[in-house]
Amino acid sequence: MISGLYDKINSFLWGLPMLSLFLGVGILFTVKCGFFQIRRFPHILRKTIFSSRKKHSKEKGGISQFQALTTALAATMGTGNIVAVATAITLGGAGSIFWMWVSAILGMMTGFAENVLGIYYRKKNKDGTWSGGPMPYIERAFKSTLPAKLFALFCIGASFGMGNMSQSNSIAAALTSSLSIPPVVTGLIVGILLLLVIVGGINRIGKVTEKLIPIMSVLYMIGVGIIIAFNAGKIPSVLRGIVSDAFSFRAVGGGVGGTVIYNGIKYGIRRGVFSNEAGLGSSVIVHCATNAREPVTQGMWAIFEVFFDTIIICTLTALSILLTGVADCGAQGSALVIEAFKTCFGGYGVHFISISITFFGFATLVGWSYYGESCTKYIFGDKGAKHYKYIYVAVAVIGAVTSLDFVWGISDTFNALMALPNLIAILLLASTVVRITRNYNQRYFGGKQSIKPMLSAHTKIQAEQESRPPE
Repeated sequence: MISGLYDKINSFLWGLPMLSLFLGVGILFTVKCGFFQIRRFPHILRKTIFSSRKKHSKEKGGISQFQALTTALAATMGTGNIVAVATAITLGGAGSIFWMWVSAILGMMTGFAENVLGIYYRKKNKDGTWSGGPMPYIERAFKSTLPAKLFALFCIGASFGMGNMSQSNSIAAALTSSLSIPPVVTGLIVGILLLLVIVGGINRIGKVTEKLIPIMSVLYMIGVGIIIAFNAGKIPSVLRGIVSDAFSFRAVGGGVGGTVIYNGIKYGIRRGVFSNEAGLGSSVIVHCATNAREPVTQGMWAIFEVFFDTIIICTLTALSILLTGVADCGAQGSALVIEAFKTCFGGYGVHFISISITFFGFATLVGWSYYGESCTKYIFGDKGAKHYKYIYVAVAVIGAVTSLDFVWGISDTFNALMALPNLIAILLLASTVVRITRNYNQRYFGGKQSIKPMLSAHTKIQAEQESRPPE
């Protein structure tokens, strides 16, 4: 009964208006910023992942930009990269992957806009470190704290759903199927390890994620790469199938033509958002904890985050399913990906996916704990944030033995509720994002005469940040 209620709520929340809002915001910033994520992509790579300062640019008490990236990826690269992709294919067909790509390309600029505003409006703490997130710019956009507090409340709810229960549930299911470990045992072990990490605050979280995410990402890419190599001859036909299904007018279950397209768009965008979180505003919280001085530079880290999470990792998962032909085998979620890996690795495929889900899921648990803690602090202060950590650990244990359908229903609901005030806020502040981006483009790509105006604008931004009284 409860699951059915959530299905009705989510059908309304994730209807055509919400899908149009996600796509519309991405299109707006893509056009207004001159297709920045495409035209400046080589520059983005140089300024982010290939920057020699990515691991060392850190202030006392803060985290580096590279640690912010890995923490943000830790929060996104959980079961969303495995379970969500498999779910999208099961419910929306192969065409959902095309719409996942579309949402990612547009979502790069949504994430960019969020983080530009996050850095621009963040606040300095008493110890000299920075903190922020969507809350400050939502306050600015609506000229009220109520929408910001609602966002924070929804984010706390999402941290318990998408960031917590869905992850511990998937970890428990994976370890039960591969090693026959009872879910309650998995929940207790996950809870203990989680507590040991998150009590150390953002610094310990950053240190854990900057080691865990690169290692697990490389191992997962190697595993999927082997499957792709064994099925390389099918790649052209699979890619054609993804595109053709995205625009297919086949009737489904007696429905009228166009149902496949709508399902593909709905589940492609919905699961894409679950994976990369562009538009939710959640990753802005950790990006604001860095020492970044240039809003556009931190925005570029957000672009790379969406690119790596969805265009690379999610695509690899989708190809492993579609190339091996297991999409119609009847399995769902992680079981579907396991079937794909079993075609190449046999019984070892079960263990490989189980380990991947375990580590990716645990990384997401760690990353989302910081999001929820920050939002709790925003509403209830330091004392509330302290209690939140222990509640978060307890919920992780409960999530391991909770129905997966119920957990996914909660996750989708809070995703939509978070996105609404965040997307409206960045729309209201779109002119600020565009102005800052144009100034940056003038400095780096507009010739010598354009440098001085950019430097003046940038100095003003930093002066405004530094002049704000500590929290």
